[in-house]
Amino acid sequence: MILGIGLDVVSVARLRRWKDYPGLFKRFFNPEELKVALPRGKAGILSLAARFAAKEAFGKALGGGIWGFSLKEIAVMNDPYGKPYMVLSGNAEKAFKASGASKIFVSLTHEHDNALAVVIIER
Repeated sequence: MILGIGLDVVSVARLRRWKDYPGLFKRFFNPEELKVALPRGKAGILSLAARFAAKEAFGKALGGGIWGFSLKEIAVMNDPYGKPYMVLSGNAEKAFKASGASKIFVSLTHEHDNALAVVIIER
């Protein structure tokens, strides 16, 4: 049963500006996400923008938004075939479990100026 659906769009230009302020990336992204994305240059910025959108979409799908947990407690990773998945920790994981949810589905896309993500949470 679907518990919630979240959708978010992020301006890629916003994250391009962040590269001049590395502390911002560390504030919002899990170290593993940064380790994979930052060495990829422009493609990495697109990837981070899509991941930021996924984190916001997760909060929307959960129903309460990003409240009570940090965005870096949500890591958006890829399996060996490129399929994205979320790894939750800390208060984000607690909120997920408290909702009675059991599964997260993530879809990411990006092109030029925009990155989008859809998150479906299943119970």
